[in-house]
Amino acid sequence: MSARTKARKRALDILFSADVRGEEIAVVLAAAAKRAASEPAREASWLYARDIVDGIIDNRGDIDEQITTHSRDWRLERMPAVDRALLRIGTWEIVYNDEVPTAVAIDEAVELAKELSTEDSGAFVHGVLARIARSV
Repeated sequence: MSARTKARKRALDILFSADVRGEEIAVVLAAAAKRAASEPAREASWLYARDIVDGIIDNRGDIDEQITTHSRDWRLERMPAVDRALLRIGTWEIVYNDEVPTAVAIDEAVELAKELSTEDSGAFVHGVLARIARSV
């Protein structure tokens, strides 16, 4: 598993945890940063995970608007928490991170959705992110 794939999973853990606990993302991120400081071998994945989460914090309004606009009749609150977090990660990578090819951002989000969410989540995440990518 690549460092970026691990980083996406770490970012997902942070976003999901904040969502289900009803905590601010920045608070959960700070706790994760403390743990990461004691894991120097995992620094490469931590740095990109932090970039993702910081980017989502900084652009959350626009990211959530993109998701809502392109999710076709699905309100953000109705989506499974894992899907919502993956859509935020994928949207940030597509819209704000020029270093990641769009196809890679979509594929990574879809694979995590298939692994960690509902049976229909892979197709749902793919559809929303593909529409966002076409609009950018």
